[in-house]
Amino acid sequence: MPSLDLRADPVDLTAALVDIPSVSGDEAGIADAVEAALRAQAAHLEVVRNGDAVLARTSLGRPSRVVLAGHLDTVPVNGNLPVRRSGSGAGEVLYGLGTVDMKGGDAVFLHLAATLPEPRHDVTFVFYDCEEVEAARNGLGRIERELPGWLRGDLAIVGEPSNAVIEAGCQGTMRVELRGTGTRAHTARAWMGVNAIHALAAPLRVLTGYTPRVVDIDGLTYREGLQAVRVSGGVSGNVVPDEAVLAVNFRFAPDRSPEDAERHLREVFDGFEPVVVDCSPGALPGLSAPAAAELVRAAGGEAAAKLGWTDVARFAALGMPALNFGPGDPTLAHTRQEHVAGAEIARVAEVLRSFLAG
Repeated sequence: MPSLDLRADPVDLTAALVDIPSVSGDEAGIADAVEAALRAQAAHLEVVRNGDAVLARTSLGRPSRVVLAGHLDTVPVNGNLPVRRSGSGAGEVLYGLGTVDMKGGDAVFLHLAATLPEPRHDVTFVFYDCEEVEAARNGLGRIERELPGWLRGDLAIVGEPSNAVIEAGCQGTMRVELRGTGTRAHTARAWMGVNAIHALAAPLRVLTGYTPRVVDIDGLTYREGLQAVRVSGGVSGNVVPDEAVLAVNFRFAPDRSPEDAERHLREVFDGFEPVVVDCSPGALPGLSAPAAAELVRAAGGEAAAKLGWTDVARFAALGMPALNFGPGDPTLAHTRQEHVAGAEIARVAEVLRSFLAG
């Protein structure tokens, strides 16, 4: 089992974590290493294992508790392991799978777990499995069912890549399908049939003319989006199709509930019957919460809206304000070119240390 030195520089710790392969569903090795390293801090941390998730927390009787959460899994390897390091000092860059998504954030959290034995806030550290696959397998869901008390706090910080800038809340996402129906016929006698694919022209025109909403929440700008993401249909090269399906993805601002989002889509596609096939609610930024406001101040007073969905929504559903804050450019996640600047890892560590230590 690889040995992790949690007191090492977080950049070095990131490299060590990246070199432990942990594709979703195969996190046992990295969970073993993380568990062993955290159990070595037993003087100030309580540690539990849940499947391939590892949790640790302080119990100092502080008036508030902060949850730091990061997933241990990655997408499949794409010729980008082991880690490769370039440059030195403030200019060092780490290349490899997970550097951005999100072992840089994990490294910061693990380093703080070992080096902050008496933080101003009690802290819970959650390192979980299966974030990169279907939601039903996400380790946070299992932890919520089996160890619900471990996810409670006054603020949750998820270490997803955010360019070392606080990104508050997240968008909700909803996928719907619109179905076109028709009558089959030979294309040589097309007038005898009704083309289901052609029936999708009307909702496609609606999408082309749709103006997405831009909304300000807590001083942050959230931009909605409504896009066709798949069209399927057809029988063969000489048959008028009698069925076709248009899939649409709606990214909605967190001031809309899933019910509001569905109601809006039914208004937009009036005359059609959109069927909801998947939905995840968004999360309000919650920047007015005292702990959240304190973190924003520690980061220099700047925060941005999260355009996308992350596990902050799971914490928001538990009634907690939740923020994204981690090193790395999210546009590099899941790419073969994934890399993170050491300076961003150091920046996130510095801000969180200031926030937690005072």
